[in-house]
Amino acid sequence: MDDPRASRAAAKAEHPDLGVLAGRLLFAVQGALFGRLAAEGFDDLRPQHGAVLAWLDADGSRATDLARRSGQHKQVVGKLVDELEALGYVERHPDPDDRRAKLVVPTARGRRQMARSDAIVADLEGELGAAVGPEAYAQFDAGLRAVVEAAGTVGGPR
Repeated sequence: MDDPRASRAAAKAEHPDLGVLAGRLLFAVQGALFGRLAAEGFDDLRPQHGAVLAWLDADGSRATDLARRSGQHKQVVGKLVDELEALGYVERHPDPDDRRAKLVVPTARGRRQMARSDAIVADLEGELGAAVGPEAYAQFDAGLRAVVEAAGTVGGPR
């Protein structure tokens, strides 16, 4: 009798499901992004920091807004903000609109990283578009956005 685990693994290897494909894409993009960032001097960042840095406004964001935008729990975002603050990418400032709240504000290093990250992702999109063709990439982009929206995960909480 065949080992059911081997059969399942073989089936997924031959025809990966949505979760496997999404994971492969995520890890490939993160690997390329953080590898290039490290080569440019941002070698102290981990992919998890993207939950804050990808959603951070240049003039600052509240941690609760970062949690909502990224779909992460507030405690996770708080820990990541602590790490990024210790690394010199962000600072906490009083929110001028609410004295009780704090804004997470990028430092000059944080703003440089954010600009490079945006440029690297744009380069990756261009490279992938060139690899599969602009029309195929445009269809993929539209289809992926539709699937993500249908899954109810666009900008919303978990």
